[in-house]
Amino acid sequence: MNKTFARHVEALHPLLEKLVAANPFRFDQLAAQTLPTRGIYLFTENGRHMYVGRSNNIRKRLQWHCRPSSTENQASFAFLLAREKCGLLKASYKPEGSRRHLMTQTAFSNAFVEQKARLRTMSICAVEEVDSNRQALLEMYASISLETPYNDFNNH
Repeated sequence: MNKTFARHVEALHPLLEKLVAANPFRFDQLAAQTLPTRGIYLFTENGRHMYVGRSNNIRKRLQWHCRPSSTENQASFAFLLAREKCGLLKASYKPEGSRRHLMTQTAFSNAFVEQKARLRTMSICAVEEVDSNRQALLEMYASISLETPYNDFNNH
């Protein structure tokens, strides 16, 4: 195995343990939190790990996920949950069924608002990782290890 890659891989499990051991908070407590700037974050609901994301600005990314004013492109996790709630599991890259089109549908846009509110009640944890390669590996490792059902690494 490439030595640099091996060093990245060796660092993943301790970082995952640090993430899971971090003190959780809700979105309404975000302002009072001391967070790393760069790294990965984890949404957990009722003890079930739901979604892992990564960002070079974790605080801003969490705001985009959860704010009532966030758009369908900013609040990607809420958008995915709204798709599930409405039974629209397959993404469309045609105008009909696109993100923009779905947001014009009352039932879907209401579900999207509900799911952003749902995210605001979930527990959130974060861990620092400044190296972008290790950050990407850590996101995937955490998702696989924690069996987060809403992470998808498929190509589009």
